[in-house]
Amino acid sequence: MAPSALDIEEEQRHFANVITTFQTYASYSLAANNRRRKDLFTLPQADQELLSSLGYKEKLDEVDKAIMMNAEFLKQVVADPEIFGHEINEENSEEDGEEEHQEGENQQERQHSHDNPNHSHSHSHSHSDQHGGHSHSHGPSHPHESHSQPGRKQKRYKPTDFDMDKLRSTLKQLVRDWSEEGAEERKMSYEPMKEALLAHFSDIPPAERRNFRVLVPGAGLGRLAYDIANLGFACQGNEYSHYMLLTSFLILNRSEQVKMHTIYPYVHSFSNVPNRASMLRAISIPDILPDLPAGSNFSLVAGDFEEIYGGEADPDEPQSGSWDAVLTCFFIDTAKNIVNYLRLIHRILAPGGVWINLGPLLWHWENNNTNDPSVELDLAEVKELARKIGFEIKNEKTIDATYTTNSEGMLGYTYRTAFWTATKIT
Repeated sequence: MAPSALDIEEEQRHFANVITTFQTYASYSLAANNRRRKDLFTLPQADQELLSSLGYKEKLDEVDKAIMMNAEFLKQVVADPEIFGHEINEENSEEDGEEEHQEGENQQERQHSHDNPNHSHSHSHSHSDQHGGHSHSHGPSHPHESHSQPGRKQKRYKPTDFDMDKLRSTLKQLVRDWSEEGAEERKMSYEPMKEALLAHFSDIPPAERRNFRVLVPGAGLGRLAYDIANLGFACQGNEYSHYMLLTSFLILNRSEQVKMHTIYPYVHSFSNVPNRASMLRAISIPDILPDLPAGSNFSLVAGDFEEIYGGEADPDEPQSGSWDAVLTCFFIDTAKNIVNYLRLIHRILAPGGVWINLGPLLWHWENNNTNDPSVELDLAEVKELARKIGFEIKNEKTIDATYTTNSEGMLGYTYRTAFWTATKIT
């Protein structure tokens, strides 16, 4: 079913709002840091002097500088948003410094009504950029161009703290996927999945892996999907978040050298910080040059997993039985209805195809404020459901893994993730 004009307009508006969030990051974040300065001046003079002797004011100045460095990087991410097939209102894309700075400060007091997922996953757009003999394609969620109404003046969007939290999370995702510091997290989560994939296709010569199609839904910033393509498989990642898609495009298609960008992902919170250096440390990205061998088959597709690969898939690319493997990493708990997810994975797999899973069950839509349905099963129920749908589960184990954790912070969550390989048998 083709998207309606209303759907296209909504998609266009959402994309423009995401761009605005990137553009107003600096003023918003500086306002939050300036609030700390104002709080300092409310204290008795003796207390102010004590804190000054600790170098607290200088630390705030250093945070300001780090925020501006982040802003420079984020500007590069959205420097050319038209490549994603969306038109951006030039009037709304100009940053109004003083107004945004004040608005950013006011936003700190607002509460957003939407449930905030604890880890995010994304979507893609129709643009193909040739890079090193292969292409990373990002294309619009809808196959139609969207146009803003001529002469219609729209008020500039004011990002909420919920929006900014997504952007801050994206900076931490960059550490996980594309930095040397993130290697330990990738080893916990990605390595077992890649090893299981290679084990399943152990009888296939490396030169023939290109004939086997692997899908990675919830691909985030694309590192797992990239790594799988680098193993020689034909790999496609699927993402829903514009924050992830815009950022992954820059890393995958615009990286000219290793560690060409510097970000400061830990400067937004002063909680659970052991020392100044840990909060202000710079992270260099990417840790590798994402340059696949000529002839590699790698793409990222934007859109909702169920819409892209479900019943309304592109008739020119039927999905049923067309994938040899599906890898879900920290993904299945994003489902509103887990039955739909598992049925869809089963349907798109070829006979004998393998589903490799690693992740917790942090149900994203549980107790949501948007009246969306949410089915939350325990782990035993999820596995029994998979068996009833037609999977044979093997190699079950629990793997401890972290997710965008500050390795030098005083707080960290370790998920006891469920890992398995499941073969489609019926």
